[in-house]
Parts: sequence; C-alpha cells; structure tokens
Amino acid sequence: MTSAPRVLIAPDKFKGSLPASEVAAALAAGIVAARPDAEIQRVPVADGGDGTVDAFVAAGWERVESIAPGPTGVPAPAAYALRGDTAVVELAEVVGLVKLPGGQYDPLGAGTEGLGVVVADALERGATHIVLGLGGSASTDGGAGLLRTLGVRVLDAEGRELPTGGGALVRAAQVDRTGLHPKAAAARFTLACDVDNPLLGPNGAVAVYAPQKGADVEHQVTLETALTNWAKLVGQEFAERPGAGAAGGTGFGALAVLGAQVRSGIEVLLELLDFPALLRDATLVVTGEGSLDAQSLHGKAPLGVCAAARAAGVPIVAVAGRVELTPNDLHTAGFTACYSLSDLQPDPARSMADAAQLLKRIGAHIAERQL
Repeated sequence: MTSAPRVLIAPDKFKGSLPASEVAAALAAGIVAARPDAEIQRVPVADGGDGTVDAFVAAGWERVESIAPGPTGVPAPAAYALRGDTAVVELAEVVGLVKLPGGQYDPLGAGTEGLGVVVADALERGATHIVLGLGGSASTDGGAGLLRTLGVRVLDAEGRELPTGGGALVRAAQVDRTGLHPKAAAARFTLACDVDNPLLGPNGAVAVYAPQKGADVEHQVTLETALTNWAKLVGQEFAERPGAGAAGGTGFGALAVLGAQVRSGIEVLLELLDFPALLRDATLVVTGEGSLDAQSLHGKAPLGVCAAARAAGVPIVAVAGRVELTPNDLHTAGFTACYSLSDLQPDPARSMADAAQLLKRIGAHIAERQL
C-alpha cells in the first residue's frame, strides 16, 4: 500500500491579491480535493518585506501588539513576532507605505521613529536578537528616526535636535551616541532584506527608491545631499555596504550604529523556522508568488524555498499569478514544474480577483500530476 503523500506548501504573498496564508489555504484545498489522503503542512513565507511577521505568527510565534508612530508620526497599531529571545520586526508593518495617512507621501518629512519604538518594546520584553525585515518603507531618512528613538541624538550646528525626516539631515552637524539604549547596544541585529543597494549614488536609496515614495527631482537632490552628510557623520565606510540603501537607508543606520548584519530575508526566515526539519519526509514542496520573473531569481522567497528543497532532495513545484521566466530558467533554478494562474484566466484583473478559486484548481492539477 502506497503511503499518503506529504505536501509542504510554502508560498509568499500574491501581492495585491492574496496574503501568503490564503494562497497556502487555497492550494491545500485543491490538493486535498483531488487527493483526500494527502497530508498537508502550510508554511507561508516572506522575504523580509510585508507579510514577514504574519509568516512567523503562522508558524506559532507569539504576535505582540503595540502602538507606534507611523512614518508621519500618526500613532497606529504595529505588531511584531516574538519567540524566546528573538523578535522579528517588520518595517513595513510600522513605518511602511501602507501606514501613510490617506496614502499621502511625505518624501522629506517621513521617518523611521516608530520602528525604534517597536524595537525598544521588544528589547524590554527580553529580546536580545532583533530581526528587522526591511522593505516597503515610506521614508528616506538613513535610519535616523530608528536611532533617535533608541537614544541617539541628531543635532544641528547649534546643538538643537533636528526634526524628523531625511530632508532635515542636510543640517545635521553632530551625532551623539552616548545615550544609545543599553539593551540596543548589547543586542544582536539582523537585517532581513532582498536588496543589495548601497546608500548613495546611482544605485542608492534615493536614486532607486525615493521616486516610489513621492520624491520629485528636487526632493531627490535634497535627500541625496542629506544622506551624503549623514554618512560623513555616522560612518562613511558603511555607505557602500550591500544593503545600506535598503528601506530608505535604514540599513545604513543599523549597520553603522547597531552593528547589524545583512542577510537574505528568505534565508533568515527559513533558518528561524527550521525549514530543513519541516522538509523531512516531505513528498513534494509547493511554493510561489504573484509574479515569477527575473527579479525572482535574485533572492526572492520562492527561490530560497527552492534551494532548500533541492538541498533536501525533495521535488518542488512553483505557482504564480504570471510567469515571465523561460522553461530553461525554471529548470535551472530547480523547479520540477510551474503553474500560472494566467494560463487559466488570461485577464489580469479577473485573475487577481478570482485568485483563490484559480489556486484551488491548480492545487488539484498538482495533486493529479505530481503526487
């Protein structure tokens, strides 16, 4: 008698359509409909951006609710994940674009102060390892807000505290680190992100990401000048580090002052979730995201899951809203097969609206063809 197949479903979100947990649920429903004997384990994943805290909570970590200033200072609920001495804090959940009141950009004034509030809360609860998921930020302040909330003073030439936001860093003349929160000074910080941009220059935080946060050409000139000044004051040698430009330069501030280490977001998540243990005895792994494209090949969640599955010798299937990679790209990456919602529903708007039902159909196809 053939033993029941054991399927590990580990997708990222389908951005603009479904969160990772609902993607996993829909695929599971489809697989079980076709193979009622299948054992399913759902492990939603993320790469450090939005959805990271939810992925850890789904894996059984404690969800800690707090209140913190958003990117423009308006207090709002902000949750993080905690287990033992490790806290996972998602920047997007606290000071991300989704936290802008009314969706109104503030390219010069938005800051990361709220991120520091959440980090401090985690430190007070006993966390000594802080994982910062960087992505989706609304600000370009070089991490100054995060550091200020943790006790670093950023002053002008007259010794006055500067206002929030990246634009004000043009006037920064002194950085006083003596008041840094002692628990922050003693903690270990890991930056989970999937970008390797430096802080400054044509590939830096301003040139690449500030336009997405409402910065016009004039704003960009101001912000590049501000971050150049900030780097001179805080640690020029950290400005070129890969990931320094992540989340509006938050990576830089954390590297230079908090001694942070930059790592691939999906690698951090899989390690903390002990993914290799979950792969034991798995018959098949199913992963995916909204779009499988060239960017997916550079550290995105499905490729991290694929690498882990291959290392364990478990076949892996990809599912996406649309697939822009060639069959050779997919084969080289290690996928056994790939399914696209667009093959079932070519209209993008309808595909996104009906994603759950389409994923159930694909789940059934996977069960029929791969199990």
